[in-house]
Amino acid sequence: MARFLKLKEMMFPRDIIVGHDALERLPDLCERLLEGKALIVEGRKTKKIAGDKVKKLLESSRFETKDIVITSSSMREVRRVLKVIEKEKIDFVVGVGGGKVIDVSKFSAFKSDIPFISVPTAASHDGIASPMASIKDKDVQTSKKAVSPLAIVADTSIIRKAPYRMLSSGCADVISNLSAIKDWELAHRLKNEEFSTYAYSLSKTSAELIMENADIIKTHTEEGVWVAVKGMIVSGVAMSVAGNSRPASGAEHMFSHALDKIAPGKALHGEQCGVGAIMMLYLHGEDWKGVRDVLKEIGAPTNAKELGIPKKKIVDALVKAHSIRPDRYTILGDGLTKEAAKNIAKKTGVI
Repeated sequence: MARFLKLKEMMFPRDIIVGHDALERLPDLCERLLEGKALIVEGRKTKKIAGDKVKKLLESSRFETKDIVITSSSMREVRRVLKVIEKEKIDFVVGVGGGKVIDVSKFSAFKSDIPFISVPTAASHDGIASPMASIKDKDVQTSKKAVSPLAIVADTSIIRKAPYRMLSSGCADVISNLSAIKDWELAHRLKNEEFSTYAYSLSKTSAELIMENADIIKTHTEEGVWVAVKGMIVSGVAMSVAGNSRPASGAEHMFSHALDKIAPGKALHGEQCGVGAIMMLYLHGEDWKGVRDVLKEIGAPTNAKELGIPKKKIVDALVKAHSIRPDRYTILGDGLTKEAAKNIAKKTGVI
């Protein structure tokens, strides 16, 4: 009998604090889990929203701090952060901001082999808790392995102040898990890809949590933010269990990345994934209409017009999508013809 040689490492957040004035708990959390010098990574706007307060709170607990403002989730910005980490002998990173800031923070921490704390100021996608980072490298947006946050401090009183569009985009991103897990299941059956029932269940649960609470989320109250952030955190944990982004990224994400190339800056990541999920669930023979209805309820786009993207570019993105990650098997297989892509988009009301 062959020896059992399988080895898997899973990293999860140690502490998760979500709720009103959660930021006030940051110093106690850092004192319990960390020591040394902190680098606060922030955006221009998020510095004022929460970054300056994080600096003040940490320094009041006698942590030495440095801060850096980034402008994009690019390798250029990652290199800037890495230089500061090395020069200042940083012991841990605190990412204060939205998706771009969190992605650069966690990837820089991973490259430096130091802990990372996630302090989201908006909930625009499930990256606030995942061990993956979306980084632009040579004008190509790529999903890179990063570090799972040691802790997450999500202050609903701060996130509530972000534009509602960002919250609905984050919810659409999580709802699109329903498409991603179907692709994962398909790849497991047809390509013998490694599969985790637990990660699958967590991913499905996170999407269902958002869908079942759409009426609360659309009120844009702190309670709605709290529910949405919980779903995003569970989705991130699903990726930690799987050790990759499979539970939350399938053909719908490939469609979104194709749109990023064809129609950059037109719509938010989660919005594109939501629309992608409608079409991919149609191909899977799943309840795409139910998903479309919930997306409508939370105010997320469900068609090309609402995305602000021409119909032709939707079709072009569908045709291109399968080539975005050739190593990742999905319902798209070896790709769609232009006619098939147009038909799918029309049948689902996307164009």
